[in-house]
Amino acid sequence: MKNWKKGFVFSSLALALIMGGCGSAENSTNAAGNTQGSAGSTVTGKLSFYTSQPEDDVAKLTAGFNGQYPDVQVEVFRSGTEEVVTKLQAEKTAGAVQADVLLLADSVTFEGLKQQDLLLSYKSPELSEIPADLVDPDGMYSGTKVIATILAHNTSKVSAAPTSWHVLTDAASKGQSIMPSPLYSGAAAYNVGVFTRTDGFGWDFFQGLKDNAMTVIKGNGAVLKAVASGEQSYGVVVDYMVAREKAKGSPIELNYPQEGVPIITEPIAIMNNTKNEAAAKAFVDYVLSEDGQKLAAEIGYTPIRKGVAAPEGLKAIGDMTILSGDIKTLTAEREADKQQFTKLFGQ
Repeated sequence: MKNWKKGFVFSSLALALIMGGCGSAENSTNAAGNTQGSAGSTVTGKLSFYTSQPEDDVAKLTAGFNGQYPDVQVEVFRSGTEEVVTKLQAEKTAGAVQADVLLLADSVTFEGLKQQDLLLSYKSPELSEIPADLVDPDGMYSGTKVIATILAHNTSKVSAAPTSWHVLTDAASKGQSIMPSPLYSGAAAYNVGVFTRTDGFGWDFFQGLKDNAMTVIKGNGAVLKAVASGEQSYGVVVDYMVAREKAKGSPIELNYPQEGVPIITEPIAIMNNTKNEAAAKAFVDYVLSEDGQKLAAEIGYTPIRKGVAAPEGLKAIGDMTILSGDIKTLTAEREADKQQFTKLFGQ
């Protein structure tokens, strides 16, 4: 098991002040007092939030929540989705799951947790404005945004924008591409499951990536850095990261290939043994609310809520051709998929 202590734990108050300042040790800052929540009930106490979101985004999210519930102390653990799940499983084995709320990459991850009876059913009143097909029908989890995995390229190194995923297997791009590892990134694990079950791709596509010297690295952030710097020409990476980097002036562009793109929805869920159910429900409500979804758009994500526009540079879900798979199959086969990927790439 990887060392989960490389994750970051902050209090929401500290996050709001330093906006994602770094640190590798677990820290917490206590807050005291009572507050009247937006739903008219008093919501106080500690809330343990496990997530795979980038640190700065977590800082903004928890600060937004504390704007409405200032006396809820949000303690954050963040890492890649696969490492967060590993931590949860270790806690479950020890008989002491610490998380109250989870916000991780993809629905397959939550489907697995649902099957283990680890999640609490909660049908937020905000779900009326969330597409029903992106919500668990039993109320165990709900998508919070729409994140597509796209094909990025460095505009200083590539003159013609790629239109197909198969540019990654072309001889002309040999040794010039990079992707995140499904052993760390939940989005990458989901992508492997989808691509290997999509006509025109399958495991033959991944063998082609291997033969074409595809670099596999820990996470999406490292992929972005490699392409933006020109170390690599092409990258398989989530869309919002590329849009942000492009806005900063980096020579990088995002492309939605003609075959379609896999999407994740970064679902949110409450653990069934939460020690602060009121705060957990308030947190879920905030994330799905109009205020929470407008904040997501301001941060740079495509919102999941009806009526809240996507930020500049990203496609709305209705404008995407989406590659998907049967969630039960993807859930049942995820570990086998990761093993097959490891066998192929030697991770």
